[in-house]
Order: sequence, then structure tokens, then C-alpha cells
Amino acid sequence: MLHVDPIFAATSAVPSGVLAAGAEVPPPFTIGRVFTETRLDSWLALGLVLAAGLYLYGVHRLRLRGDRWPVVRTVCFLGPGLGGIAAVTVSGLHAYDTSLLSVHMVQHMVLSMISPIFLALGAPVTLALRTLSVRPRKRLLAIVHSRIAKIYSFPLVAFGIFVVNPFALYFTDLYRYTLEHAWAHELVHAHFIMTGCVFFWPLLGLDPLPGRWPYPARALLMMLSVPFHTVLGLTIMQSTTLFGGDWYPSLGLAWSDPWNDQVVAGGILWAGGEFVSVTMIAVLVVQWVKQSEREARRLDRELDRQEARERAAEAADAAAPAPGAPA
Repeated sequence: MLHVDPIFAATSAVPSGVLAAGAEVPPPFTIGRVFTETRLDSWLALGLVLAAGLYLYGVHRLRLRGDRWPVVRTVCFLGPGLGGIAAVTVSGLHAYDTSLLSVHMVQHMVLSMISPIFLALGAPVTLALRTLSVRPRKRLLAIVHSRIAKIYSFPLVAFGIFVVNPFALYFTDLYRYTLEHAWAHELVHAHFIMTGCVFFWPLLGLDPLPGRWPYPARALLMMLSVPFHTVLGLTIMQSTTLFGGDWYPSLGLAWSDPWNDQVVAGGILWAGGEFVSVTMIAVLVVQWVKQSEREARRLDRELDRQEARERAAEAADAAAPAPGAPA
């Protein structure tokens, strides 16, 4: 008698093309699959390699002319920044991002909250301004100080985009559409990255941006963002409807229950949001303390120069002959 693997039977029963771009329903998720299903043929992988190459080339040019570039910035940009994006889009996780909502939520957290923080700490715009020639540097400065950049980098605008986007995606038919169309799903990944960068760059970034708020105002805005992912995660966990409609049940995965996976997805968003919120507030506090220390050192130097000028004036007055005294 012919033996049929129940997992194979379940996956083969799925209509052809049910996954985005005709992708096959993946086998049961394991940690090993994260490494064995890695792909390097996507446009995003090419973009990551290009961004890393340009950043390293900029650092190399600075070193050639004897300038120093902080190693921690390079580590932040290449490691958790670009590396974090690669970990959830180029690795084997991509094979499950349309079949498991929990995997998609991991991507959501990394692409919109974790990686953008470290990309901002890598200060790529500052690096470009220090290495580009005069004409490209002027063009980059024009972009940074353009009206569009001022609008999108304004913290309240960035905060509104950051908060509204997930609700607009998950609580409408848009999410189901992104599951059915590979190009839309890839566009959502890019959108997550851009949304996170727009939010975190003005708050934590080291690059020169117009109209940057003082640290107390930035800290307040971050505190307001803390309960956002908690509310969203709990809403997903307690939802009585499946996200994506009948998409996940139609896959017929014998090794995954869509309802349980949705609860896990909400928990990932809840717990991950709390962790990232605390982390970004800690980063902001450290930056605030360092800025205060730099300001204190600047004031000390100014006071020292002022005291030196006063002592020099007093010495000059003491050395000058009294009025009417013989020369």
C-alpha cells in the first residue's frame, strides 16, 4: 500500500498559486529551516549588500585621509541595522512570512522598530556628508533640508504615521492583499523600514536633521509610544476573527493552528514592543546624559577662557604705569 505523508497531502491539497507568487507551502517550521531556506536572489538582498558596501567605502575613505569614524557606529549600522533586516527577510524566515502570522510579526518588529534604531545610530548621512565631494554634498544637504524632509521628520507627523500604519494594514483587507501578491508583500517590508526610520531618526539618530526637538520633548513622545504595541498586541490576541480572512486556514497546514498562531503573533508584538520601548528610552537617556556632559565641558572651557582673559587684563593693568608717574 502506498503511504502518503499527511503533511504532503495537506500541502498538495492547496490550490496552485495560493501563496504569493506561486510559492509552495513550506514544511513544518524549525530553527534549522531559518538557515536552510536562506535566499540571496531578492531585490532587498541586493539593496542590503549595496548599502553595506557604500557605508564601508565611506569609512575607508575617511581612514585614508586620517579621519576617525567611531567603530560603534559601523557596528550598529552593519550589525543590528542591516543585519537585522537580512535576518528576517533573506534568511529562511521569508519562507514562512505568508504562512505564519507569528513569523510576519517578528518581521514587523525587526523591520519597523529594531533595525531602524541601529540604522539611525550608524549616522549614514553624516558619513556621506564627510566623504562626498562638494556637489553631491550640496545635493544631499538640499534633500535633508527640503520641505518634504522637514514634514516627514517632524516628530508628531512621524509618530502619527508610525501608530496608524499597523492598524491600517491589519484591520483592513490590505493585509489579505499583501498575502496574495508577492510584490505587495515585499513593498510592506520596505514600508516597515521606512516608517521606522522616519520615526526613530529624529528621536535617536545622530545625523543633522532640521527642527530636531530637545531631549525632554523626545522623551515624552517616546513614553507616549510605549503603550501602542501593547494595545495592538492585545487586540490581536483577543480578536475573534482571523487576520487575512480565510487565507491561513486555506493553506491546510497540518502542523499549525491559525488561531493559536495568531495568539502567539499578538504576544510577540506585545512583549517585543515593551522590550524595544524600554531599550529606545534607555538609548535616549544615554544620549541625553552625554549631551549634557558635552554641554557642561563646553561651558567649563568657556569659563576657563573667560577667567584667563580676566587674569590677563588684570596683569596688564598691574604692569601698566600709574597715570602721571614718570616713564
